[in-house]
Amino acid sequence: MVYQIPGVKFDFDIIKKYDTPAPRYTSYPPATELKETFTHTDFQSAIATSNQRKTPLSLYFHIPFCQSACYFCGCNVVISNNKNIAQPYVEYLVRDIQKTASLIASDRKVVQIHWGGGTPNYLSLEQVEYLWKNINQHFTLSKTAEISIEINPRYIDKNYIFFLREIGFNRISFGIQDFNRQVQVAVNRIQPEEMLFDVMNAIREAKFESVNVDLIYGLPYQTVQTFQETIRKTIQLNPDRIAVFNFAYVPWLKAVQKNIPVEALPPAQEKLEILKMTVEELTKKQYLFIGMDHFAKSNDELAIAQGDRTLKRNFQGYTTQLAAELFGFGATSISMLEDTYAQNHKQLRDYYQAIDTGILPISKGIKLSWDDILRRDVIMNIMCHFQLYKQDIEDKYHINFNNYFSQELETLKRLESDGLVRLSENDITVTEIGRLLIRNIAVVFDMHTTKQEKKFSRAI
Repeated sequence: MVYQIPGVKFDFDIIKKYDTPAPRYTSYPPATELKETFTHTDFQSAIATSNQRKTPLSLYFHIPFCQSACYFCGCNVVISNNKNIAQPYVEYLVRDIQKTASLIASDRKVVQIHWGGGTPNYLSLEQVEYLWKNINQHFTLSKTAEISIEINPRYIDKNYIFFLREIGFNRISFGIQDFNRQVQVAVNRIQPEEMLFDVMNAIREAKFESVNVDLIYGLPYQTVQTFQETIRKTIQLNPDRIAVFNFAYVPWLKAVQKNIPVEALPPAQEKLEILKMTVEELTKKQYLFIGMDHFAKSNDELAIAQGDRTLKRNFQGYTTQLAAELFGFGATSISMLEDTYAQNHKQLRDYYQAIDTGILPISKGIKLSWDDILRRDVIMNIMCHFQLYKQDIEDKYHINFNNYFSQELETLKRLESDGLVRLSENDITVTEIGRLLIRNIAVVFDMHTTKQEKKFSRAI
């Protein structure tokens, strides 16, 4: 069966054929390639090199704590109702900021900040203010910086929302996942509809510049009919952006998912029908399909960036910040420099111990080769723009594209025969069928992950 939606075509037979694990390509090489042989001294050297480039900065701050476990979650979190554990973490986080900032050239401006988790609003207002003041003390923020935070709508009130806006946050995101009560119970995240609308009303009243909400399809007890109701209510909320993630059931990697009743997960065909309905309903309501899982209003920065081919992708997902290098703070955070990726220790005790020792809290990383950087550029062009101009790559890297990627082009011919791409002398174009299988197209240029399929979720 084939269904046509503006910009996207659902060919169920082709989708099933290519329903294989692949990275999400928030980076290339994927984070699975980070090695423990990479040390804090390697990262310190990478920062020194980074300073010579004088690129602007993007900062990520990880708050790992949650009051209860969401069974669908794939994040690195610490579950505790004892909020006393947050204070020492905030203090260590500030020391992390102080140490790293001392190594970064002071004339590099911050153009993007994001607080994620976990649950950033697990912190008290006093802790939020303390952390915020230290960020401002050690970095120079651009007047037009994007400053965003993820919140859990179950643990926030109007006063907290207004405080975030007053101190400088201008973008906000919260997870809905599904409005259906049965689904919420099954994944241990009960959020009454009235509460979600109250939170959105407070956000709008506080005049945040952009609001994103997250949905997940493929959760237990979901059907096309029930999720269509979730989509209808989400549209009523009127967010600027909507992320619709494919639930990755990987209990061998995330033990908390063993709590999910596996027999209640929607079968593959139902899941595809849910996705089709979602794309259809959102695009009918003037949300543009940005990438493999993002939708945005036509006047949103993401939509504009995709239109003028300036959209980028990093560990935070799609971004409009062109040249910014990402520095991650807090346990498990990943930094993403032009030629280096580095991840902090995941366990709090290891993270704390490194900071007490006076070193950068790096557990692993990777120095990118010239070929990695070239392939990253190719993959990100495909992921963000659905089209790659060979001449752009040839001019930038001084190669003959057809010769360098001769093997990959042969592989793409097989995808072309299935209608996923169109190949010409000048470019590679992802088709309306291929947009849903963008990860399967990008993986053709990936030299790292062919033997690691177990580490990745399925593409659809």
